[in-house]
Amino acid sequence: MSLYAIGDLHLPGGQEKPMAVFGSQWDRHFQKIAESWQAQVQPEDTVLIPGDISWAMTLEEAMPDLRAIGRMPGKKILVRGNHDYWWGGIGRVRDALPEGMYALQQDALDLGDFVICGTRGWTIPTEENPLSPPDEKIYLRELARLDLALGAARRIAPEKPLAVMLHYPPLYQNLRHSGFTERMEQAGVQLCVYGHLHGSGIAAGFSGEQNGIRYELTSCDSQDFAVRKINFL
Repeated sequence: MSLYAIGDLHLPGGQEKPMAVFGSQWDRHFQKIAESWQAQVQPEDTVLIPGDISWAMTLEEAMPDLRAIGRMPGKKILVRGNHDYWWGGIGRVRDALPEGMYALQQDALDLGDFVICGTRGWTIPTEENPLSPPDEKIYLRELARLDLALGAARRIAPEKPLAVMLHYPPLYQNLRHSGFTERMEQAGVQLCVYGHLHGSGIAAGFSGEQNGIRYELTSCDSQDFAVRKINFL
């Protein structure tokens, strides 16, 4: 099995949502992604999708997008992004997913060679930019959800390598510490895949190794609208 990742697919969700308004590079962006996906990924492989999957507002509206992803080869693992308004109760989401697609929500999945767990994440506070009280509440809630996900992973397979998938960045080039990085380091995580950053924000993202964890920014426009192979084992 090989591991790939691509986030922030931003499929239309039944809406007229031309992504080219964000730059000409987004023109026919899913066609580019699908061509890369079909050329690289084998049925036995796994593809991580760290959120912002569809612009749909309801699960019913998201189904054409989910089916389009489901037709791609490999096993697909999803977490929720900040624009995935269609993602409601996790049981209903899981029941609706096409075969070979799996949704993580503060829990974990044994993929054989390693265990993957995940949650959405949130904006990181800094001394210069502390969070508002509502945002701090969400930040602390997401830290608690990461704790639950990491605990689930260790219960499932305590001896296997551990990977985490978040939507929001847990760190940046100029901000290398957060509650998310702290918890992952304590848990012995080896890989963290995340997305969320686009355009000029991509340069702020961190991809590389820190304190034993390999961090990978995988928003689709950060990797030229192609799935990317991830090596961490």
